[in-house]
Amino acid sequence: MKRMMIFSCLLWLCAFAGMAQKFALIDMEYILKNIPAYEMTNEQLSQVSQKWQGEVEALQQEAQNMYKNYQSDLVFLSAEMKTKREEEIVKKEQEAQDLKRKYFGPEGELYKKRESLMKPIQDEIYNAVKEISEDKGYQIVWDRASAMSIIFASPKIDISNEVLAKMGYSK
Repeated sequence: MKRMMIFSCLLWLCAFAGMAQKFALIDMEYILKNIPAYEMTNEQLSQVSQKWQGEVEALQQEAQNMYKNYQSDLVFLSAEMKTKREEEIVKKEQEAQDLKRKYFGPEGELYKKRESLMKPIQDEIYNAVKEISEDKGYQIVWDRASAMSIIFASPKIDISNEVLAKMGYSK
């Protein structure tokens, strides 16, 4: 009976050891910083963003100027003219808000442009990580940059440089 118990415990331990999983880490920030296309994409997005921000600010400035002119002409305006000018000012302010939403909103032009430019880079990284994982038998690969719960991880399991090498950007 004693031998049977020991044998079953050993069998259980061997089965548990056979299910051990291999883990790896990547540092997405590190990988992206070492990809020239990512830096160029960020620069391009920054330029487009500044251009669009200038357009929005120009409309907002125009609305402010209209309001200042309205304030200075207020004593000379009839009730009908006041209403008309107020409506024009509100319309201009609404125009600025609509343009801002169009460019910078959750489904705005900047979001769409960022997604269209970043998607190929992200896909390339994903494919490289997937190939390395399949080759080396990793069941899980965590991103160190976004995994806030990782306090310490051995540099031995960081495969960021392997991912860069697989993509043709050796470090």
